[in-house]
Amino acid sequence: MLIPLGSVRLEGDLVIPENAKGFVLFVHGSGSSRFSPRNRFVAKILQEEGLATLLFDLLTKDEEKEDMYDGHLRFDIRFLSSRLIDVTKAVIENNTDIKNLRMGYFGASTGAAAALVAAAIQNENIKAVVSRGGRPDLADSYLQKVMSPTLLIVGGNDKEVIKLNKEALENIKVEKKLVIVPNATHLFEEPGTLEKVAELASKWFLKYLHSSNL
Repeated sequence: MLIPLGSVRLEGDLVIPENAKGFVLFVHGSGSSRFSPRNRFVAKILQEEGLATLLFDLLTKDEEKEDMYDGHLRFDIRFLSSRLIDVTKAVIENNTDIKNLRMGYFGASTGAAAALVAAAIQNENIKAVVSRGGRPDLADSYLQKVMSPTLLIVGGNDKEVIKLNKEALENIKVEKKLVIVPNATHLFEEPGTLEKVAELASKWFLKYLHSSNL
């Protein structure tokens, strides 16, 4: 699908299971796209649990080319979060099937920071956030404004990112949890580790997005 944002068009893959229980937008990290195999794996598990998902490209083709040259966008959290907010609004306005679903964000790497900033700006409209190997520390002062229950998932061997997530966790004031997956590195490439991420994420989203669980 094409997501219209004024003069900009972004590409995305929207899946809406029958009788969807909630809606999760995926926010990929730097240098990635909607084709991230890890995000697509997690999205498939969420779909099997009855959650609608959207994987989309944060950048246009031209922006990707520029970013590959000088990297000026991949760490521009203000720009990425603004883009995410615009996409959220556009997709809801153009898809009546998800208009009344409770929404959450799944962010990876720098995408986790963008997700948290976007959640903070939209207040209670975003009901849950999950971060996989994320950099929530890059959300900076917005962490204290987050009103969405937040789950941070980090690999046990990703030592520096564990430290950054622990520091960020202290600044989040709502319900929050940090889960360290044993023997996993930053990309969760070890056997069984990405499955654990998907399990943790699906439970978190079903808890906060499915109205019958509230």
